[in-house]
Amino acid sequence: MTKPSRRASSRGFTLIELLVVIAIIGVLIALLLPAVQSAREAARRAQCTNNLKQLGLALANYESAQKAYPGAYGGKRDITNPTAKGWGTWGSWSPQSMLLPYMEQAPLYASINFNTVSTGNWPDNAAQLSPNTTSITSQVSSFLCPSNPPIPSTFIGKTCVGNNYFASVGPSMHWIGANGSGAPTGPFCYAGGEAATAIPPDSWDSSAPIGISSITDGTSNTIAFGEWRTGDFNENKYSITDVVDPSQDPPNIGDTWGGPNLNMPLGGPGLLPWLTTCAQFGPQASLGNWSTNRSWLGKTWCQGMFGWSLGNTLVAPNSGYPNCKFNAGGGDFDIPGNYGMSSFHPGGGNIAMCDGSVRFLKASTAKEVVWGLGTRAGGEVISSDTF
Repeated sequence: MTKPSRRASSRGFTLIELLVVIAIIGVLIALLLPAVQSAREAARRAQCTNNLKQLGLALANYESAQKAYPGAYGGKRDITNPTAKGWGTWGSWSPQSMLLPYMEQAPLYASINFNTVSTGNWPDNAAQLSPNTTSITSQVSSFLCPSNPPIPSTFIGKTCVGNNYFASVGPSMHWIGANGSGAPTGPFCYAGGEAATAIPPDSWDSSAPIGISSITDGTSNTIAFGEWRTGDFNENKYSITDVVDPSQDPPNIGDTWGGPNLNMPLGGPGLLPWLTTCAQFGPQASLGNWSTNRSWLGKTWCQGMFGWSLGNTLVAPNSGYPNCKFNAGGGDFDIPGNYGMSSFHPGGGNIAMCDGSVRFLKASTAKEVVWGLGTRAGGEVISSDTF
């Protein structure tokens, strides 16, 4: 007689076992995600460093060829009114636009008509910009930090091109080179005049060129380009990238258009109290009012003005203080103020020096060190371990 065969018993997972496995997977993912995010940010930061390196090398090559650094140059002619001179800083051309041929962007540079303005009368007038619409709406990847989110806005009906790297005017609240004792102390400024034209400049807007001989602090100790976050382009809410107007000048500024206290360290005693006022005002700014809450920082690279292509070194990156302007009149960003460093990198932001090197400036850097790194001829002695 044969015994009946015993059917092999099959056993599945119990509910408790499934829950334990899911919990273990969840813990592993929670441990892995920060590492992945950190690796991605490290790669983005490396690309950002490379972008600034390209800018620094382009600047060195430009100076070698032209014997001076590029300035921001007057807007020359308004195409809709050929007999009239173009505007001053509004509609001017940025230092970045002058560096295009040295950044493998020679075709883009050649396509620009510098005999007209870079930006139309507000809002961006298509007729005034018709010779340059294609050029100035071209995105240049070397001007964009990959850590910065895409800009949720348009420029002349096209995707906003953006600009994350500003040319530094130094620890100065003003940007016009021919501004007497209030002239910028960094390597860049609005140099006035009209590039490549015979139209004589106004007397107030022409200034001497700045070259390596002007950088007596040393090219390795002077900031040429800084990093900033672009604006959120939403005037209906306050963000740290907005440029706010508290309707109050710094307490000891003196002449808001030409006094020596526009520059640090002379203007230092009033700077932080004023920035604190700006920080308190920011969340209470009149939302929806562009004059008190301007949200388009870094909109494009072509305009040679504060907030578009020029910035300053008044405080460390991600300092917690907002961008802020004086109550010195209306207009766009052609107003004195703080248009400073910021980034999406943890702990600080990248800076390019005049010798082409790129360094990481910590958010904890003392303001006096930031001022010293920003000046071209301040005579400061700064140790590398202070930033």
